[in-house]
Amino acid sequence: MSTSIPNITFSRRNFIRTSSLASGGLMIGFNLFTACKPDAKVPVDLASLDYSDFNAFIKIAKNGAVTIFSPNPEIGQGVKTAMPMLIAEELDVAWDKVYVEQGVLDTKNYTRQVAGGSQSIRHGWDALRQTGATAKQMLVNAAAARWGIEASECTVSEGVITNGKGETLGYGDVVEDAAVLEIPENVTLKEPKDYKIIGADIKNVDIDKIVTGKPLYGLDYKAEGMVYAAVLRPPAFGQELESFDAEEAKAMPGVIDVIKIGAKAKELLSKEKISWTAQLSPSEKVVVIAKTTWDAFKGKKAIKATWKDVSALEDSKYQDDKLVSLLDGVEFNTLRNDGDVNQAFAEADKVLERTYESPFLPHNTMEPMNFFANVTAEKIHLVGPVQTPEEAANTVAQLLDRDIEDISLEMTRMGGGFGRRLYGDFVYEAAEISDAIGKPVKMVSSREDDMTMGVYRPAIKYRIKAAVKDGELTGYYLKEAAVNGNMYGLIPNFFPAGAVENYKVDVASYPSKITTGAWRAPYTNFLAYAEQSFFDELAEVMEVDRVQLRLDLLEKVKGTTDERIQYSPERLQAVIKEVVDKSGWGKQPEGVYQGFVAYYCHNTHVAEVADVQMENEMPVIKKVTCVADCGIVVNPLGARNQVEGGIIDGIGHAMYGDFAFKDGVPQSKNFDRYRLIRMKEVPEVEMHFIENELAPTGLGEPTLPPAGGAIANAMKAATGKRVYKQPFMADPSFWKTTAKPIIG
Repeated sequence: MSTSIPNITFSRRNFIRTSSLASGGLMIGFNLFTACKPDAKVPVDLASLDYSDFNAFIKIAKNGAVTIFSPNPEIGQGVKTAMPMLIAEELDVAWDKVYVEQGVLDTKNYTRQVAGGSQSIRHGWDALRQTGATAKQMLVNAAAARWGIEASECTVSEGVITNGKGETLGYGDVVEDAAVLEIPENVTLKEPKDYKIIGADIKNVDIDKIVTGKPLYGLDYKAEGMVYAAVLRPPAFGQELESFDAEEAKAMPGVIDVIKIGAKAKELLSKEKISWTAQLSPSEKVVVIAKTTWDAFKGKKAIKATWKDVSALEDSKYQDDKLVSLLDGVEFNTLRNDGDVNQAFAEADKVLERTYESPFLPHNTMEPMNFFANVTAEKIHLVGPVQTPEEAANTVAQLLDRDIEDISLEMTRMGGGFGRRLYGDFVYEAAEISDAIGKPVKMVSSREDDMTMGVYRPAIKYRIKAAVKDGELTGYYLKEAAVNGNMYGLIPNFFPAGAVENYKVDVASYPSKITTGAWRAPYTNFLAYAEQSFFDELAEVMEVDRVQLRLDLLEKVKGTTDERIQYSPERLQAVIKEVVDKSGWGKQPEGVYQGFVAYYCHNTHVAEVADVQMENEMPVIKKVTCVADCGIVVNPLGARNQVEGGIIDGIGHAMYGDFAFKDGVPQSKNFDRYRLIRMKEVPEVEMHFIENELAPTGLGEPTLPPAGGAIANAMKAATGKRVYKQPFMADPSFWKTTAKPIIG
């Protein structure tokens, strides 16, 4: 595999824009501060440095400190560590002298400052390394010119350039010369065998600040003269504010004022001038302004508000009936239709049909929604945790009728995102409040606010039907019914697409006032369980080995010319074979029951095996073995953390996650009613990566979807019972071995 990038011509502005591609498509940002002089000392007093402007990403001080600005948000997925590793590798600096910080929104010099989709490493792999290699070559060229020799006569190690006589120059010594040189037309990237930083275990660059409580998150941010705001929103989806009495709240200690916001956002929303995310509930809202967060929360509870119904107030029974009627109906959007599934079912020897269902789910980020805003006549200063800063800034400009150039937005580290912070409603609220009161303000949501007025994973039902003829799978029909749709654009081209001659995917949705959107691993977080559980049952009906069934189907996809297919059959087969070996599949001692899955999503191929044992007549998950092919693993330590986190999150929500509505009101408002996985319930996770030299793909999401299927199949093996509805532990007594089994 060649790693050189020949015949690329840059102007200085093009180099800035090419560097921007290092962030384009990425989820995070990075800043490197590295001491590159032979005698440099760290830590460096960054504020005191005199920098030369190298380009939009890199500044190098005369003392050798190299700053690489990272524009994209960090949501806890570890890319704030992994991305700098890519630049540092090709720039050839020592990692132990690297500092990392967060950049600000800058649409002139950076592109796609977004966090979402497990795409950061994948999209930044070539561009980030090229940025580092180009900067390194310019510095070498400057040193060579000073010595009067060819650049090829120089060597570089950890930011120190050496000539054939043994003379040395640090990057800081030649940065001013390098900054005015022409951009090299050709740079050669390192071969994987020469990596020193990529592939090494590197701890999270923020870990010391995280564990010692240093300011990093939106909730940590403070500004002089800042006040706090708590927003009283409609208690039910489908309601709007009619009137309110704030006299008691205004008399409470610490309360400064009570105001109303939302009228302008509602008007713009009705005219489609702004997106629905600008106000999740298109209603006027009551806001308590106070000296502290606690004062604001107490004042909000004292507000006496009257709400009016403006649409049907849905409950879970209504939603369930709607989804069932969609599955039973004929109004579908066909996303893929190969062959003739109807004929396949008509000619089948055996037909298996099953329906799977899941509830709404909230995001429950550790850090509730919050944001800082200071709106003045001169500028709008915004600070906080958001996954889509550019969209947030643009919407604030529309909402307040200001020029986008007036807005300065700084991003903080996020205490979890999982898709919730893609939607910037909390940013717009903060800006509207500050504009109304003429003061800097921090809008802070309580946990109850977050859970009751959030963006939820939609309730979904899948109906899967398979035809078997002469021992072969001849037809496959997947139908999806989801509240507000399920962002389903990719699912028709995932496995088993291409493996079954007659294959069809239909989707349908019904509109709801309940706000839904992306939830960790969109498209697949529930679908993977449904399909992989179905395939296990299908293997039983076909009387074939469940692992071999997948391998045989993947064999049929090899050599396909169908460009719609998203996955690699070879790579999926490889993870299957590896997980069978590493998990001891079929070789466990008596009393250990195993469940198998293989899945592709977010550009990564994953196979998992769950081990379950019976304790007190109940299945208990003891271990999950996971094999992933994500290409080159940039930071194995961070990668293992992502894999483990995804699996545990997937298990926890499949087992316990449940969220219902009654008359439009969420029935879980805090963790006393919403069940999360507990530490004692977390199984051992054994992780293995397929070693190759392919470009890396994401890991923040791909290991979550298969987890539900692995444990469901293992629990079936242990108890003889299949479950078709999440959460699996909605009725724990179902799993007791003394209870009547429901066999697939």
